[in-house]
Amino acid sequence: QVQLVESGGGLVQTGGSLRVSCAASGRTFSSYAMGWFRQAPGKEREFVSAINWSGTRSYYTDAVKGRFTISRDTAKNTVYLQMNSLKPEDTAVYYCAADTRHLGGWSGQPDYWGQGTQVTVSS
Repeated sequence: QVQLVESGGGLVQTGGSLRVSCAASGRTFSSYAMGWFRQAPGKEREFVSAINWSGTRSYYTDAVKGRFTISRDTAKNTVYLQMNSLKPEDTAVYYCAADTRHLGGWSGQPDYWGQGTQVTVSS
């Protein structure tokens, strides 16, 4: 079992920055990949970014490339999503997820989810 708790969401103006965090517990953090998804009102949940077990490989959806950076801190069992140059279309609930079934790689099919944190970008 893996427990995930997000934090760091909030309200920010267009062009601003925000960092959301996800603290993991329950299994050895360095043994699995982590990712971020988001869901805007009236839309389906979509993939945002992911990072493998060692932090050596990361993935981004095209909409956030060059603006968002994912990272992980094994000492703190935490994954971060640094979001810069935020746009109103980034407004969503952001969910972190753990992929524990693919030997530390990211498969796109996580098996654990956090409860989400709201990010609102005002225009």
